[in-house]
Amino acid sequence: MANIQITSDEINRLIYSYFKDSGFEHSAFALAKEAHLERSPCFSKHVPRGELVELLSKSLLYTEVEYHFQGGELAANCKTGFSLLETHVCSTTPPEPQTFIAPLIRPNVPSVILEPTLPVRSNGVPDTNASKRKADVPPTNEPQEKRPRREQEAQGENTSDASSKKARNALPTFRKQGPVDKDTDPSSIQLLTGHKSEVFCCAFNPIKHNLVASGSKDASVKIWNLASTSKDPVTLESFSIAESGDLTSLSWNPTGELLAIASYDSVLRIADTSGKIYFQHSKHQGPIFTTRFSPSGRWLLTASLDGTSCLWDVANKRLHRQYSVHSDCCLDVDWINDTMFASCAADRIVHILSIDQENPIKSFGGHKDEINQIKCNPSGTRLASCSDDTTTRIYDVSNISSQVDGIPGLDGSSSTVVLEGHHHSVSTLGWYRLPGTSKELLATGSFDGVTRLWDCDSGECLHFFVDHTRPVYALSISPNNRWMATGGGDGWLHVYNLKSYQKIWSWYAGDDKPGVFEIDWQSHDKLERIAVALECKSVGIIDVSMIPVITNST
Repeated sequence: MANIQITSDEINRLIYSYFKDSGFEHSAFALAKEAHLERSPCFSKHVPRGELVELLSKSLLYTEVEYHFQGGELAANCKTGFSLLETHVCSTTPPEPQTFIAPLIRPNVPSVILEPTLPVRSNGVPDTNASKRKADVPPTNEPQEKRPRREQEAQGENTSDASSKKARNALPTFRKQGPVDKDTDPSSIQLLTGHKSEVFCCAFNPIKHNLVASGSKDASVKIWNLASTSKDPVTLESFSIAESGDLTSLSWNPTGELLAIASYDSVLRIADTSGKIYFQHSKHQGPIFTTRFSPSGRWLLTASLDGTSCLWDVANKRLHRQYSVHSDCCLDVDWINDTMFASCAADRIVHILSIDQENPIKSFGGHKDEINQIKCNPSGTRLASCSDDTTTRIYDVSNISSQVDGIPGLDGSSSTVVLEGHHHSVSTLGWYRLPGTSKELLATGSFDGVTRLWDCDSGECLHFFVDHTRPVYALSISPNNRWMATGGGDGWLHVYNLKSYQKIWSWYAGDDKPGVFEIDWQSHDKLERIAVALECKSVGIIDVSMIPVITNST
């Protein structure tokens, strides 16, 4: 008999491909990280589209043979179908059609801990695993009167009945969408609705300050006018295949006239503020993850799953150069100045490239897992990269010329600063400089739920925040460098004072699809607003100027 061996990695690989085929990109990503698939030989194997369904179909055929191989009249005339979830019972009577009725009980969402107190390890780092355990089980040791009351209680339901009280306490509690405090003016927060699925990205126009763009899994881009009395946005729906039209990145040019759109359908699109397509091209052979205009707006960069980055001449509407310098999918790009940029990939390498050279000017190694994001500081002298290897690295790019290195190779010099302290993938980062100071600092957010602030010279962690109970997806520093906003899979948006290290305000997206995927912070004249891309199919607009607890925080 043949030796049949099935491993958990093989099963996870099949499920991962099924998620990807079905468009469940975030589920696929979460499975890959949780199961450490990138470390398995199975991850590099090709899996044909629909392979999991094909194998399950074959298993049902085997089940049919198993039940009917002995023959007989009942087996020959059996009308009962075969199911993956039900035991087969032969019958000559056709089954009645069934209609699925969704239960009225809401899903059991893990409780959110507003002020988590974590055990601290001997090295001073919080035990984030303890935080995850707390999030899994609703706390039961707090006084009953401090628990949120259900709506029936608020309407005068008889609470003296002991059995009713016991039943109520056994039910999970849910938090409504809104700020954690009672003093915030409700009109300071508005939700822009109209998308049919999760909103993954959002971006304020840098010049036309009342315009904000949003991109969704529903394969549409909307441009909202916050000053208009009409709530109907300009909508772009020029995506040929909606199932692969997930929006991944939105980027305005410096004059606010053009919006670059990255999508899973592999087509680059540039539109104007009226929604008219200015330019589009299908040069990439895989999903586009990032779009970045150069400081002057003359150039546009794109990064793709096909392993390449493309440089586009915006005014002439053409491809200037395609860079094939990575051995795996290119995940992010960022400009150092108007003639040089950096790119990173799943191959763990950061390349510095010139608009006039095909080969890298310089390359940085050191990461032990794929790099998620890179970001250059405002002065163009330092570059930061964050990775699945739980670290962030800072490189000196101040003296890099536009000429290719004479001796090719990876720079792993001691001048690179390595930031260590997170316990899971580092997903996002942001540069800042406290008002009145010249020292550059860095903030990082991680899938361990922790946000950290770093000294970029020494690599010292200055402070950490542990308010999120799920992965941190988004991080945005206010233009005045006083505040930081973070958003995560737990549905919370937190705002911190970067000088005092205090959390000063929080807003919850709600229990139903709570994820906060992206944050953009706008500051102009008297305008101080935050745009939030939400899993609940909405774009949140928060008028910070109407929230005194933030504006009074110095």
